[in-house]
Amino acid sequence: MQSNRRNFIKKSTLAIAGTSASVLFPMELLATIRKRVGPNDRINVGLIGCNGMGFSDLTSMLKISEVNVIALCDVDKSVLEARTADLEKAGLKKPMWYRDYRKLLENPDIDVVLIGTPDHWHCLQLTDALMAGKDVYCEKPIANSVQEANIMLNYVGSSDRMVQIGQWQRSQPHFVDAINFVHSGKLGEIRLSKAWAYQGWMKPVPILPDSAPPEGVDYQMWLGPAPERSFNPNRFHFNFRWFWDYAGGLMTDWGVHLIDYALYGMKAGTPKSVMALGGKFAYKDDASETPDTLQTVYEYDGFSILWEHATGISNGNYGRDHGISFIGNNGTLVLDRKGWEVIPEDDRMERIPLQKNEGSGLDLHTVNFIEAVKSRDASKLHAPIKVGYDAALVCHMGNVAFKTGNRIYWDAETGNFKETAANVHLKANYHNGWKLPLV
Repeated sequence: MQSNRRNFIKKSTLAIAGTSASVLFPMELLATIRKRVGPNDRINVGLIGCNGMGFSDLTSMLKISEVNVIALCDVDKSVLEARTADLEKAGLKKPMWYRDYRKLLENPDIDVVLIGTPDHWHCLQLTDALMAGKDVYCEKPIANSVQEANIMLNYVGSSDRMVQIGQWQRSQPHFVDAINFVHSGKLGEIRLSKAWAYQGWMKPVPILPDSAPPEGVDYQMWLGPAPERSFNPNRFHFNFRWFWDYAGGLMTDWGVHLIDYALYGMKAGTPKSVMALGGKFAYKDDASETPDTLQTVYEYDGFSILWEHATGISNGNYGRDHGISFIGNNGTLVLDRKGWEVIPEDDRMERIPLQKNEGSGLDLHTVNFIEAVKSRDASKLHAPIKVGYDAALVCHMGNVAFKTGNRIYWDAETGNFKETAANVHLKANYHNGWKLPLV
């Protein structure tokens, strides 16, 4: 890597183009947004995991003219072909293709790595990227286990690289405004915070037979450290979220975003105890493993945090299919991606009507990351590794409580549960010759 790329000079404020989510952003418009940038000012990006949010993150980042995508890595050749065609629509030349992320990391011209792979890959890819001297934007949740999350926190803490986690609501102005109101004390003493995701659009995952991997898919590389299993289309691409080998269900998918803000608003860390009840109540006989219905209670001194999720149902708390609420003695603040409002308790405070969302949180988040990359100032990051770590830790604790079926108690000094049986679920069990990074 050229030394001038390590000492970016911050220039004019980066412009945000468009307010829609990047996944819906017409690629043809990128060509009209991007301006010519000299080679020495380009930030060369490589994307690992080009489906779903990985490519949405890249699309958002490419609205910044300094960002130049030079490499794509994916185990599925058809995804590489489709994403390259998308980039060509934006007037961008074909990036280099990789099937093994380790080869991408060997490329000295890559400054920034985007990680958009399934959760079970995040720990290895982030730590390897840091060892290769790359700055990293990593999708949430940061890991598929508490043990991996601990390793990642340690690696980032001992590195001078910029690491942003994809919890983009941290950059969304109306979310920030809502938390500032919560912290003002106007709600009175807050005794409960709720976070929830009611996903009515989710249908049963049909039971399908095992099969040969599709042509052009390196399935062994897709499995990586996960247990060896025959290929099944249910466990591939989007639906990996509903299988414990690779992810933690809605708890770590939506929960990381929303519980993050419950923790932020309550200035909360790890709970004293956790209990969870739920199961497969909506689609009892479908192929998924993770619970489609779950209620989790986190105990703190003086208040509780409640997480709930359900599939096949959209009518959640306060008529919202997702959100966070802070229930105080004077009133309740309700927050979701559309905006926030305050519902008073009798006449103890004034009602505040819906304060609507403005702008794209994802675009603001990627701009925030690139500004930190250019300035080499990690204090600028809106979602540094500790934000991702705290949310992932609490979400994984909820899943552990569900798996044990008991109320379990956390020992903050040891970083373990007081129940030996629960601690088994904190560990990462790597397979197929892959090894956990050394601490």
